Amino acid sequence: MKKNKSRISIAFLAVCFLTFLSLRSSYAEGDGNQPSHSAHPNVIVVMADDLGLGDVSPTNAECKIKTPNLQAMADTGLTFLDAHTPSSVCTPTRYGLLTGRYNWRSRLAKGVLSGRSEHLIPAQRRTLGHLMKSAGYHTGMIGKWHLGWDWHKVNGKIDFTKPVKNGPDINGFDQYYAHCGSLDMPPYVWVDTGKVTAVPDREEGVTSAQDPYGWYRQGPIGSDFHIDQVLPHLFEQSMDFIKERSKAENSETPFFLYLALPAPHTPIVPVPPFKDASGINPYADFVMQVDFHMGELMNTLKQCGVENDTLLIFTSDNGCSPQGNFKVLKTHGHDPSAGFRGHKADIYEGGHRVPLIVRWPGHLTEGTTSQAMACLTDIFPTLESITGQTRMDTGGEDGFDLSPVFQGEKSSGRETLISHSIGGSFAIRKGAWKLCLSHGSGGWSAPREPEARKKGLPAMQLFNLDQDRAETNNLIEKNPAKAQELLEILEKEIATGRCTPGKQIPNDRKIVFMPKS
Repeated sequence: MKKNKSRISIAFLAVCFLTFLSLRSSYAEGDGNQPSHSAHPNVIVVMADDLGLGDVSPTNAECKIKTPNLQAMADTGLTFLDAHTPSSVCTPTRYGLLTGRYNWRSRLAKGVLSGRSEHLIPAQRRTLGHLMKSAGYHTGMIGKWHLGWDWHKVNGKIDFTKPVKNGPDINGFDQYYAHCGSLDMPPYVWVDTGKVTAVPDREEGVTSAQDPYGWYRQGPIGSDFHIDQVLPHLFEQSMDFIKERSKAENSETPFFLYLALPAPHTPIVPVPPFKDASGINPYADFVMQVDFHMGELMNTLKQCGVENDTLLIFTSDNGCSPQGNFKVLKTHGHDPSAGFRGHKADIYEGGHRVPLIVRWPGHLTEGTTSQAMACLTDIFPTLESITGQTRMDTGGEDGFDLSPVFQGEKSSGRETLISHSIGGSFAIRKGAWKLCLSHGSGGWSAPREPEARKKGLPAMQLFNLDQDRAETNNLIEKNPAKAQELLEILEKEIATGRCTPGKQIPNDRKIVFMPKS
């Protein structure tokens, strides 16, 4: 009986695999520029803000925050356990996700943009928006943009009655509904595809002394912009988008939605019934609220009859921020970095290792995990492959196609990973070996770079992540040859303008990667 069951299982798996290959091949039909639209899935990419690897149960078995909806998504999808953002802070990671190109190749050498900054991604730079439009998709962006757009300014003052130029629309999005920066950055207004929905009628802000979790900077705010309602409002906008694009008259045109959440970034403002629901702190409450709304989003896909026709990706832009209050979380046994060192802004793993969960009913083996190294720059070539488009010289220069991993392969072909901190520090990883080009964290955790240099700490740190998950044992003196090998790889990938095979492309600026002595 056991032998017969085994044979049946093998036969069943073989049929499933052949069926998947058949379906997979259907996505590759077409000439790249005019693919068969009917074969393409809808695609939704959801990016949380400052959500740590350890803050959701699919990527942390010891998670003390309840995230049942993301767990359900993982139980019916694929979870990457070695996934990374290209940067450990907001703006540069968003650049990397949308372009498939490492952010440090752009003019932004370090830090993030403000709510008043000019646009970062030029119209001619290919993005996910352009990619999906070329495959016949209707493209939408909702939420936190944080890549700059051009306000109409008179003597440095914004005229909110005039159109906003060079927003997501020049980067391939047919429509957008967004806030300019992080939710703690003024001005606080909604921009609907170039038009402010309500001109600011007051100044508003909360200091950290008034609310250590819910603070946000003083600035102009529109009458329809309510800080504690921003998160549910954006999900409502997204669900309305799905309902509209799922109507019969739009059924022949697949949709692509980039939903960039403002949470659980500051201001941390959970609303009832989530306020105090975790029994831990407001940050944990806010994570629970994000999870709840993700459940609503998935239910909307089901109710609209497009659940099985939609590829849903959930991730975060960097690790958890200190604003989440690591000390309080620790007293409850919760670690947002899941045992890795550091947090948002750092070059250490806690700064850039994040959740990455993919759900695509009928196209993934349910409830699986992968140890394949992945970076958010990989989303570009993955969608390029799924929509049957030909790889071009630009767009996804630093990305690898993850679709083979969707089919059960152990690797996408990615062997190296370059990480970048808020202060502009680099790290290069190959396999288990990681070389940090910094004296300290390169970010906000101790030791910060000025302090580390004063202490005379080494300018480079070499770790073996298989043996030293917490990056505490610097092996630079014992393994100089390994450090040199990684340096040479880094230098080559910087010089060629890409980490993938292809034509050499110039960077947008001169790249300096060695730390100050």
